[in-house]
Formats: sequence, structure tokens, C-alpha cells
Amino acid sequence: MPYVSITGLQLKSPFLAPAFWWHAVRSMQQAYAASGLIRAQARKIGGVHHTLTVWDSEASMRAYLVTGAHLGAMKAFHRLATGRTFGFECDIPPTWEQVPEIWAAKGRIVKA
Repeated sequence: MPYVSITGLQLKSPFLAPAFWWHAVRSMQQAYAASGLIRAQARKIGGVHHTLTVWDSEASMRAYLVTGAHLGAMKAFHRLATGRTFGFECDIPPTWEQVPEIWAAKGRIVKA
């Protein structure tokens, strides 16, 4: 069963956007090359920078999570943004219309 990860980040200041985008672009490039990735997309909805990734397993997502550019982004996260994340298994990944609602209702706050 595929594993879905939804994230949503809000910048602490618009002046931090260049640093955020530097990390975001590199992390997405890493995701596209990661083993087990089925789909990776990003959108800004209501001022929140969301990602929706679909993986062949939770293990594949976790292997990506703690390496390379994404690890660097996680280390810089608390300086740049606040946010929530939610991961789950499902037969059919959510649509972009469903992402903000799922994220708001079920996302856990990212802590240091």
C-alpha cells in the first residue's frame, strides 16, 4: 500500500523566502531521484507551502527524509518556518483539494 506524506510550512518572514526556496528546490530534486518515490508535488495554498509525496513504502520515505538536501532543510527548518506534517498509508492518495483539510486536521506540529 502506498505511503503518503503531506507537509505544510509557513515562512516566519517573507525575507526568508530565498533561503526557503534554496532548500525546497534541492529537496524536491533529491525526492525526484529517490528510490521508492511514486509522485512528488508542491503547491502554495492559502499562504502555506505544501508538499504531497507518494512513496512505495514508509521505509522509502524515511530513507529520503534523513539524507542529503532534505536533511539540510530539516536542520534549517526552525530558523525559516513553522509547520505540520502527516504521513499515512492509503489505497488512493488524496487530491490537492483534500490536502489542506487533511493537513489542518491531522498534521502534527514539527518540533525541534
